Amino acid sequence: QVQLVESGGGLVQAGGSLRLSCIASGRTFSSYAMGWFRQAPGKEREFVAGINWSGLMTDYAESVKGRFTISRDNAKNTVSLQMHSLKPEDTAVYYCTAHVRTGYVVKTYSAMDYWGKGTLVTVSS
Repeated sequence: QVQLVESGGGLVQAGGSLRLSCIASGRTFSSYAMGWFRQAPGKEREFVAGINWSGLMTDYAESVKGRFTISRDNAKNTVSLQMHSLKPEDTAVYYCTAHVRTGYVVKTYSAMDYWGKGTLVTVSS
């Protein structure tokens, strides 16, 4: 069983920055692929960013490329999402996810094995 706990959400003005963090339980964190998904009100959950087990491979949704950066620290069992140039359309609940069956980035929410409870990011215009 893997538990994921997100932190760092909040209210920010458009153009601002936020850093989300997620700490994971489990002794084999370094073998998991990790990801961030988000869900805006009235919309489906969508992939935001993913990182493979080593941290050497990442992938991003087109809408956040160049603005968001995902990273991980396997020594601390943490994954982070640095968000810059935030837009009102980035407003959503952001979920930390883990894919434990392989260490490779996956972009479909049905393939993720564990989810955090989410942290709300609100970007005001």
